Amino acid sequence: MSNIVDNSSALISRRIAGERKTHGWSLAELASRSGVSRAMLSKIERCEVSPTASVLLRIATALDMTLAELLTDAREEPRFQARADQPSWIDPATDYHRRQVYLTSRLPLELVEVILPPQASVAIPASSYAHIRQVVWVLEGILTIAQGDETDVLATGDRLEFGPPADSAFRNDTNMPCRYLVAVLRQR
Repeated sequence: MSNIVDNSSALISRRIAGERKTHGWSLAELASRSGVSRAMLSKIERCEVSPTASVLLRIATALDMTLAELLTDAREEPRFQARADQPSWIDPATDYHRRQVYLTSRLPLELVEVILPPQASVAIPASSYAHIRQVVWVLEGILTIAQGDETDVLATGDRLEFGPPADSAFRNDTNMPCRYLVAVLRQR
C-alpha cells in the first residue's frame, strides 16, 4: 500500500502534530524552533491551510528531519516500489511537484524528482542543510540555483554539489518546466 502524502492537509497535519507530540513540544516550542508562527502551526494542524515547501522545510528542520522524512514514513519503504506508489506532493504556492523516488531507514540516501513549473521559485533556508549533503542533477530544462552569494545556472545534464549551508533558492526563469533529481545524503 502506498504511503503517499499529497496535498491532503489532513495527512500533513497529522504527521506534523504526531512528530511534535513525539518530541513532547507545545505549538509554542515548535514555533520557536522552526521560525513558523504558532498561529500558522495551529492552522496547519487544524487543516485550515496547506503549508508551502518553505514552511514545511522549516518545520522539518526543527524536528531534525529532512522534508522527505516529514512527508513520508521511511520505515514502510519496500525494496521495490512502482512509480505510481512513490510518494508525491505538490506545493500549493508554486505547483512545484515533488516525487520521493527513494527513501528508506536502511540507507542514509534520498532521491527526489522535482518538476519546477515555469517562472517558479522555491526558497530553502540554510538550516535545512544542517544534517545533509546534496547534489542536484538537471534531467530536463534549465534550473537556476542561488546559494548565498553564488548563483549557478544548470542546463540539461548539468549537476551541482551543494557547499556549506546557505540560504538558497531554486528558480525556473524559463517558460518551460524544469525536471531535476536531488540526491540527499543524511549525515546523522
